[in-house]
Amino acid sequence: MDILKELVSRNNWFVLTGAGVSLDSGIPTYRDSEGNWTRSMPVENQDFIRSSDVRRRFWARNMVGWRFMSEAKPNQNHLHLARIQKKGGISCLTTQNVDGLHQKAGSTDVIDLHGRLDSVTCLSCELKLARQYIQNVLIENNPHYAEITGAILPDGDAEIDKIPYGSFFVPDCPNCGGILKPDAVFFGDSVPKHVVSKAIDSLKSSNGVLVVGSSLNTYSGFRFCRLAKEARKKLIIINKSPTRADNITDIKVSADCSEVLSEWAAFIS
Repeated sequence: MDILKELVSRNNWFVLTGAGVSLDSGIPTYRDSEGNWTRSMPVENQDFIRSSDVRRRFWARNMVGWRFMSEAKPNQNHLHLARIQKKGGISCLTTQNVDGLHQKAGSTDVIDLHGRLDSVTCLSCELKLARQYIQNVLIENNPHYAEITGAILPDGDAEIDKIPYGSFFVPDCPNCGGILKPDAVFFGDSVPKHVVSKAIDSLKSSNGVLVVGSSLNTYSGFRFCRLAKEARKKLIIINKSPTRADNITDIKVSADCSEVLSEWAAFIS
């Protein structure tokens, strides 16, 4: 396999992962095999901040989705990547996912490009709280919603749009009464500059960029492909569907992530 030769010969890869890596953990992707969007648009950052109705809708859906997300387990993709990192094949693991499954699998120094869902911060006083604490408060104050089920969505929400949200209780910050928001980058928001800078510094010291399971349709991930080409580093993409960087990549493998990662992990073990 040509891609395996490239991966093994270089080592110290900057790896960027997307939703396709977590698919086998039961967390769906945003797009289908043709690259088409498969769900309604998620909540936008400014709408969440401005509207109490939007926040009620968000937290009702997120309360249902969190029951699944909090119990999701790493799959073989996460485990292979953790093993490869420990063997020196990966110098930096950066993910667009917000599920924390790379860390659960044993990967270290992961850059969570879009943040994490397992913590919540007050937008006013910056008090940080565990997402599970918020879940307990939501369940206690919304018993009629607590047992509702719905299809899980990529960002931890659940598809329950036919449920009325008008009476749903949303907790405020217990410290100052401010708005609580998960520590994830919402649509319309920007990745924090210090996070981007850390990832770029890691890319500069790597021997190449490997994209796994991402369509790269958002600029937050695509930028690393452009930087790789500008630095004349090898760029490899593993993704079943088309990606935004297909026309600039050195190697594109349209296959399941596990096919390549299992070969790579086996070779270096």
